[in-house]
Amino acid sequence: MARCLRTLLLALFIVSLGSTSTQAQSRPHVYQGATLYPIAEAPIENGVLIVQDGTIQAVGAAGTVDVPNDAVTHDVSGKVIMPGLVDTHSHVGRVEGGDGSAPLHPGVRTLDAVDVRHSSIDRARAGGITTVNVLSGSGHLMSGQTTHLKLREGGTINDLLLCANPLTDICGGLKMANGTNPQGDSPPFPGTRAKTAALARELFIEAQAYQQKRQQAADDPATSRPERDLGMEALVEVLEGERIVHFHTHRHDDILTVLRLKEEFGFEVVLHHVSEAWKVADEIAAADVPASIIVLDSPGGKQEAVDIRYVNGVALEEAGVDVAYHTDDLITDSRLFLRSAGFGVRAGMSREAALEAMTLAGARMLGLADRIGSLEMGKDADFIVLSGDPLSVYAHVEQTWVEGQKVFDRSDPDDRPYATGGYGVYDDPGALHDHHAPSRR
Repeated sequence: MARCLRTLLLALFIVSLGSTSTQAQSRPHVYQGATLYPIAEAPIENGVLIVQDGTIQAVGAAGTVDVPNDAVTHDVSGKVIMPGLVDTHSHVGRVEGGDGSAPLHPGVRTLDAVDVRHSSIDRARAGGITTVNVLSGSGHLMSGQTTHLKLREGGTINDLLLCANPLTDICGGLKMANGTNPQGDSPPFPGTRAKTAALARELFIEAQAYQQKRQQAADDPATSRPERDLGMEALVEVLEGERIVHFHTHRHDDILTVLRLKEEFGFEVVLHHVSEAWKVADEIAAADVPASIIVLDSPGGKQEAVDIRYVNGVALEEAGVDVAYHTDDLITDSRLFLRSAGFGVRAGMSREAALEAMTLAGARMLGLADRIGSLEMGKDADFIVLSGDPLSVYAHVEQTWVEGQKVFDRSDPDDRPYATGGYGVYDDPGALHDHHAPSRR
């Protein structure tokens, strides 16, 4: 009898803990005293940020925002709060794409190959990144469909997906590439730049025919619907503007090839890397195409990136191009992502454009600006708390919050190594501790 009573009391205690946690999340949380960088508007000194149920309820200066009486308050005086960083091009989660059987794999889905328990996810959180576009490599002309992840706590891919249902929804874009990487040196890979473009055109023409047959079947019940083809389905989504193409390209001539393909087939495209964007910034602007760029300390042996410049950001800004930064992690470390904006300003970008390039511009390029990228009422409560000016080399990401849940805390001895650790943080997620339980907090 006593044992049963103890068991019952323990069960009630556990339930009460869960109820308290749920209730806490349903209560409004107020962060006050920090300098806010909403991105969509000017910075706010002594700001107030209110979040509840995973969304932003209010943003403004102290005295202009009504604070609910039952709110949980967080004193963040002297700190800086800005939106969670958006990484438009990442390889966290040890993602894989197409194989060597063909140079184009539009039917491959990276969401089938992302390890969300890998330490690279924790490193991204430690860098203040809350949303990533996970792509496979650039060794193919089309290496597969990208995956948009919100870096929530969770043990499965479904916990981190932005789409509601991976079986029915479009959960990302499509990765394409040109230049040196996807050429290969033997069939079935193209071997030359000209053949690279020709193969991409041939597949899009095939997709147009598939699209037409599907439309004919929809218009005329007597017409047979074409057999299901996963690759063609993905390309039709591209042709119909439902799936964005993320195009790896470096040299100025390769960039212009992408713009021609975009004009010919009418798909929505984001240029990635564009090392020589500064040479053709006006052409990119005229095509009304956004560019996601990277900061490199050196070309790293890639000949086509030898002319990369820190002025890429300012050249694109001045030309009127929507510009974002990305990590290409592990090419650059997710933990150091904010320094990209600092390099941009050092080379001449405005502070406003550089910070937007880390947040709202990337959200636009992923088609997610209605949810993320700025501190605005109704958007997801994704934000980071910094120790100082986001462009200062001395500033640290102290906390990262996703949808109102804290996913990184530099003061937590379990989290801190993901911000400060060495090589072991990269490759062995079990080296420090089991950090990947579905719900730690």
